[in-house]
Amino acid sequence: MSLRTRIFAMMYDRQMARAENAGLRAFRQRLLAEASGDVIEIGGGTGLNVPCYGPDVTSLTITEPEPQMLRRLERRAREHHPPARVLRAPAEDLPFDDRTFDVAVSTLVLCGVDDQPRALRELRRVLRPGGRLLFFEHLRSGDPGTARLQDRINWLNRLLVCCDCNRPTLDTIRAAGFTVDQVEHTALPKAPKFVRPAILGTATTPVAARSGISLADGAA
Repeated sequence: MSLRTRIFAMMYDRQMARAENAGLRAFRQRLLAEASGDVIEIGGGTGLNVPCYGPDVTSLTITEPEPQMLRRLERRAREHHPPARVLRAPAEDLPFDDRTFDVAVSTLVLCGVDDQPRALRELRRVLRPGGRLLFFEHLRSGDPGTARLQDRINWLNRLLVCCDCNRPTLDTIRAAGFTVDQVEHTALPKAPKFVRPAILGTATTPVAARSGISLADGAA
């Protein structure tokens, strides 16, 4: 584990506090009000989503690959949702059978995974037919000037906060075989211009999805 990763985990809640108070927490609450049944959340971080899950969630499984984040996540889960199952796993290699979950949750995660298309294919694999993906993510801007700025400064963003600010996340969700049902283009509160463009939305897997989807599969 690198020193940078350890410091990032230690400072994460403090760094996010202004954004949370300025509207990010409200985005989480809106999104997760739709979670129900068997739910998986990837990249749970320090557990900022955990208090937002409601009584319609039958079971909650949260994955997080970084040990320093995981310890904070476990503490928050014990405090706010004791039945939750927390485990260390990357989004690109989820240790679950096909068609295990009703709902998948990704909030400010797809910008930082090593392989975004693979992570989304994994989510599609572990969701049941007609399963839902709930997402809040920042992404490459649709404004050409802002997109160029994101490209120029992405190296610094990756160095400081361990994510890419210029990924075409909405396109990648569709390419993984999801149907985007709702999407709201919005902004990450209290964020620099180059990471501000964001989307809040839901997507579904095909109802007649075939079994045994592999990571080698492309979009259906």
